Amino acid sequence: MVKEIPKRHIIGIDTMVFIYHLEDHPKFSSITERLFDAVEKGRCTAVTSYITLLEILVKPKRDGNLKAVSDYRDLLLTFPNLKFLSADLLISDLASTLRAKHSIKTPDAIQIASAIIEGANIFITNDEQLKKVKDIEIVLLNEWKGLDISIK
Repeated sequence: MVKEIPKRHIIGIDTMVFIYHLEDHPKFSSITERLFDAVEKGRCTAVTSYITLLEILVKPKRDGNLKAVSDYRDLLLTFPNLKFLSADLLISDLASTLRAKHSIKTPDAIQIASAIIEGANIFITNDEQLKKVKDIEIVLLNEWKGLDISIK
């Protein structure tokens, strides 16, 4: 189990981690704060797919909160050391393999495939079902809760 993320590592981040951070989740915000601080300061690089942006923008769009839509889009797309990937041919091919092999949902397969293609060492999520994927180390926020985790 990962207890620290060494400097300059590439990490894949699932949508829910962003949502927990943006909504200041009472259980996970202390972890996401340290994680995104490390990314912002360049201690590690993060990668996610554009599915993250899609999923984050749904609620504010549904609520008619165009300011939140604009703020979230601007924050995410300009966040230092965070890279968004499109589901190109390589990612789509790997995602279909992951779906076939592990019976995971398409958005999850695209997220994980994006991380793998970009060279990530770990994929951070809170979806326990994704632990069955062995192609990359899956780290759950629940596993971090209460641990002394440092992001060097």
